[in-house]
Amino acid sequence: MTAATAAHQAGETVTPLERTITFPEMIAYAGATWDWYRLHYDLDFIKAKKLPGVVVDGQVFGALLVEQIQDWLGPKCFVRTLEFSFKALVFAEETVRCEGTVTEAGDGYLDLDLRVVVVGEDGGVDRVAVAPASARVLLGTADGPGGKEAR
Repeated sequence: MTAATAAHQAGETVTPLERTITFPEMIAYAGATWDWYRLHYDLDFIKAKKLPGVVVDGQVFGALLVEQIQDWLGPKCFVRTLEFSFKALVFAEETVRCEGTVTEAGDGYLDLDLRVVVVGEDGGVDRVAVAPASARVLLGTADGPGGKEAR
């Protein structure tokens, strides 16, 4: 077992990440990812669909989960796999929280159980947006297998 793995154990909590996703950020994200589906920016289209607001692009949740993992573990980790399923829509101006626990700490890797929830006004969970979600994270390598550090 490596020193990096020894520092973690099954049942450990991944440091949560909270983020409020704003309408201007959704516009910027649509431009950066070339995802111009109208639910992400067109207020008249959204109103015609009887939705309460701009729908957050699902790709955002993958980015937030990876950000959560990298913030928690630092630069010497590599997210090898990430899988997740959508449970509920999230709308611009809502706050989401990425949560997780370690399910396995192996030799040079961690397996994580993750989810994304929408935070209610009371700070509790309003609804689950993403679950189940899981990741395998390689430890001790900033660039992943074959990166500069591995050579």
